[in-house]
Amino acid sequence: MIAAMPETTGAPALSKRVRTLKPSSTVAMGAKARAIKESGKDVISFALGEPDFDTPQRIKDAAIQALNEGQTHYSATLGTPEARGAIAAKLTGENGIRGLGGEHVAISAGAKHSLYTVANCLFDQAVPGEAPGEAVIPVPAWVSYAPIVELAGGRVVEVPTTPESDFKANAAQIRDAITPRTRLLVLNSPSNPCGTMYTEEELRDIAAVVEEAARTVAPNIVILSDEIYEKIVYGGIPHFSIGSIPGVAERTITVNGLSKAYAMTGWRVGYAACPGEFGTRLIKAMGALQGQMTTNITSFLYPAIPVALNECAAEVEAMRAAFAERAVLAARLLGEVHGLDAPKPTGAFYLFPRVSAHFGKASPGGRTLGSALDFAEALLEERLVATTPGEDFGGCADEHVRVSFACSEAQITEGISRIAAFVDSLR
Repeated sequence: MIAAMPETTGAPALSKRVRTLKPSSTVAMGAKARAIKESGKDVISFALGEPDFDTPQRIKDAAIQALNEGQTHYSATLGTPEARGAIAAKLTGENGIRGLGGEHVAISAGAKHSLYTVANCLFDQAVPGEAPGEAVIPVPAWVSYAPIVELAGGRVVEVPTTPESDFKANAAQIRDAITPRTRLLVLNSPSNPCGTMYTEEELRDIAAVVEEAARTVAPNIVILSDEIYEKIVYGGIPHFSIGSIPGVAERTITVNGLSKAYAMTGWRVGYAACPGEFGTRLIKAMGALQGQMTTNITSFLYPAIPVALNECAAEVEAMRAAFAERAVLAARLLGEVHGLDAPKPTGAFYLFPRVSAHFGKASPGGRTLGSALDFAEALLEERLVATTPGEDFGGCADEHVRVSFACSEAQITEGISRIAAFVDSLR
């Protein structure tokens, strides 16, 4: 487990919320792998959730042209009308979310920034004697959801899932978790870290629960649907946006961005959208908050957004097809490793194998494996393969590690061969 930041005796104090904030384990493990690799060792990294492809050239050309034409000054906080309109049109045409205009879209510095501003627009800081607002989150879940909610003043209510359910919560579980204090239901499909997806039927069942709860016990409930991996699907389950369901459309915030599908992680382009009167108020609030934080994203990136959304379908499909082939290869090879089992990946580029069958064993380097973190650290140090330990993903994730197959087939083959050799060496 990554430790929170310590307080230094005799020095000026930091705020309690940052002293108790743990760094992202996904970023930390990736940094550790890079440091070992920079020392000259042959590290294969399955740790970071980042496509290994380059950004399509026409997207780069649009940004370069805007830069050369002098689009280098402040812009509107939430984005240009053209970029916001292109996103609204995409969500309407591709995702079936009705009633969206550019005024219902907020462009932020990556989807993580969008999530942060959304949370701070929904939750109030805790007041003594008052129960905080709650966020219902099926777990295992991406490591940043819980810290983002807690920094905003909310309390996380975990809904546990298992590999047997493909790490998906059902409608009954969601219903049981909702209380009068529920402000947010976080859904992520395809899932990071699990690599699985909800079907349209499952999402419609959950939407019906939310619609009923909004009429009865939880009038302020809002769905946050993180769809950052929507185009990386290959397991026979079509992506479906819960925000397209009329009964919950105007209380569903769809968060997405260009990072994963377009290989643009370093560009930091994310967005949130929500139709209706609530959506209008939310987006204005996000603009007010973002105006005190970052103002606009880099100005010359805005012309690249419509190009990505409207002109790069062929490049996106080529990347999706490559991930589909890698998913089959990685699942087959990992399935042959003794004691590692994981659901079939159907979206994103992750496998989430259970490694607890090897707890209590010792590695050749002398480390006794008592946790997923022990497994991941010994694997990196002794076999030079980086994975992400599951502890910070919540729920049963402390028995799992995340394996990202956003790398070449040769690296997948060699890396999983090293994992197999590591497992066989445990005693």
